[in-house]
This record gives sequence, C-alpha cells and structure tokens, in this order.
Amino acid sequence: MRQISRLWLLAAILCICGTGALAQTNLAGRTYYNANIMAEEMNKLTKDADKEMAKAKAEAIAKFEKEKGCKPNETEMAEIDKKMEEARQMLEAIRNGMSTKITLEFRTEKDAVMKADMKISDEALKAAGIGWAKRKLMKAALAVAPSSTKATYTVKDNLVIMKEDNELDTLRLSDDGKYLYGKFDKTTNFKLTRTK
Repeated sequence: MRQISRLWLLAAILCICGTGALAQTNLAGRTYYNANIMAEEMNKLTKDADKEMAKAKAEAIAKFEKEKGCKPNETEMAEIDKKMEEARQMLEAIRNGMSTKITLEFRTEKDAVMKADMKISDEALKAAGIGWAKRKLMKAALAVAPSSTKATYTVKDNLVIMKEDNELDTLRLSDDGKYLYGKFDKTTNFKLTRTK
C-alpha cells in the first residue's frame, strides 16, 4: 500500500513539473521589447574608436616628426587635435542619430507580430558622409518600409523558431523567460526584455 501511495505521489509531482515546463514555453500574450537594439553595438564601436583614435593621433604625430624632422609645436598639435575631435564628433553624431526599436508580441500559441521603428537623423547621415540625394532616398525608403511583420513560431526547449514567409530566425529564451536573445543581420547580438 505504501508503495502505491509513493507511486501516486511521484506521478503527481511529475505531472505538476511537466505542466510547469509546458507552461513556460507557451508564449501567447507575452511582449518583449528593446528601445534600441543597436545601442550596445554602437557603444562597442565607440570604445574601439577611442583606441583607434589614440593610435591614429600617435601615428599622425610620428608622421609629422618624420616629415618635418621635429616635434609639432602648439599650433600644429592643435591642428592634429582638431582633426581628432572632428572624427570623434562624427562618430558621436552617428551613434546618437541611429536607433532601432523592436517590439515582439506573441499573439497566440503560434502567431507573432514584430514591430520595428528605425530612425536615422539627418545629422547622422551627414556625419557618415552621405550626400543630400542619398539621404533623401534613404529617408523615403524608411518611410515606406513596413513597421510591422507577421510571423509564425514554434518553441523547442529554450529556442523560439520564427518563420516569416520562407525565412527562419532563431531566438533564445532565457531560463526565467524574462529575455529573448537573437542576432540582427547575423552579426549584432541583441536582447529583448519581457514587458508583458
């Protein structure tokens, strides 16, 4: 009799645990969001750029010394610093002028909608050296780009496999279900945080 009651207890525990695991993978009704999926990548580029700019400054000074046979004076050093500051301002304009907001809503157990809001300021495009005509074309293209796309999805363990048309994309769900991790253009990592 004790053996039977232990088996029932074990079966009940397995049912409860099994139901909990299934409930974790049901994403219907959840929403995940990131205000700017490019921010982390842009911050990395800025850090790398600081190192590169320090290296470029040292190279500019070395080149000057080699060509002139002496160290730059205050005026010449100010000119090198001015060029470095212009490059830094250009990078900052690009970093602050670009953003991509993503919202991923799981509407049902298999249907999802992704909303993307990409913004590029005119200052960022100018700083990147893009001419007037190309800037207008890029802004026109962004204006007519769809702001939301529908997709179907399946969940396998902690992987969320999204299918839009015939393209597949895989996101990884954190163990606690609070975050979705993915890659943008197969190179830039991003994280979406659950808001609902």
